[in-house]
Amino acid sequence: MAKRYYEQDGNLSLLKGKTVAIIGYGSQGHAHALNLRDSGVDVVVGLYEGSNSWAKAQGAGLRVLPTADAAKAGSIIMILVSDHIQADLYHRDIAPSLTAGKTLMFAHGFNIHYGQIQAPKDVDVSMIAPKAPGHRVRELFTEGVGVLALVAVHENASGKALEQALAYALALGCLKAGVIETTFKEETESDLFGEQSVLCGGVSELIRAGFETLVEAGYAPEIAYFECLHELKLIVDLIQEGGLSYMRYSVSDTAEYGDYTRGPRVVNAQTRAEMKKILAEVQSGEFARQWIAENKSGRKNFLAMREAAQNQPIEKVGAELRKMMTFLKKKKEVGVPAGR
Repeated sequence: MAKRYYEQDGNLSLLKGKTVAIIGYGSQGHAHALNLRDSGVDVVVGLYEGSNSWAKAQGAGLRVLPTADAAKAGSIIMILVSDHIQADLYHRDIAPSLTAGKTLMFAHGFNIHYGQIQAPKDVDVSMIAPKAPGHRVRELFTEGVGVLALVAVHENASGKALEQALAYALALGCLKAGVIETTFKEETESDLFGEQSVLCGGVSELIRAGFETLVEAGYAPEIAYFECLHELKLIVDLIQEGGLSYMRYSVSDTAEYGDYTRGPRVVNAQTRAEMKKILAEVQSGEFARQWIAENKSGRKNFLAMREAAQNQPIEKVGAELRKMMTFLKKKKEVGVPAGR
């Protein structure tokens, strides 16, 4: 069983006299910067000049510097920008200031695990990866609780990389909930596999396939939307609260029987075999090479797929139905999610 850490395992004094440079002020960046600041840590935010987030960070009372200057000022540098821009940013603005004794931190292991960033051997390289979106990390911190997180050490030049990472987790609020030890390899590969086969890719395609099956059979798109997308949140909330068993306890016996007898026909042997192929592509680095090449070539395929997905019938029906749901928090119907 993986080792777990709690509040008694963190020591904020390890951050005393040190400046933490938070690189990026998106979803995770704003939460890390504000939580650490409120825990008494000296924080500076690193952004490119002209960033829309510059005024937001300053408005929150944070010190903001160009990325290269923030990296120079920080004895601990936490990179919280998107995976696909980390390597170029690192080589241009961070590596020149990454001197012996400093610490380089991440919230996801992609660039370290796949060799896009190779830190010098005289610095610590560690990870604190909260298992929640940034707004939730901030929200629960302000409520006096915290979100679960993962901790990993890739390089331990100081001999105290784990202890310092746990101090960071304490300041972030994660040790209130608990922090689970992992490795950069395990975190990266399991995260990518989960996103692709279940959380994003698997669920999105299952929803769309169910919607299209009903519509093609003559059912109203509005009804198909409710049955295959809208009600999913009710089920996921039950699963999160008490696992699959609690969800099955909470739904009707009819739904539970259908779960047992029809679910394995949808996620069948062929589906499981494809999942194993997806995992193998993650483990071998094939997916990473494809994604890195896509970004280096201008992201044409990615952007075309994004546009096509945004124009699917289920999105058009959903946009209209959500206008009727005044209880929902208003979100942008198209475009890039906030914080990217």
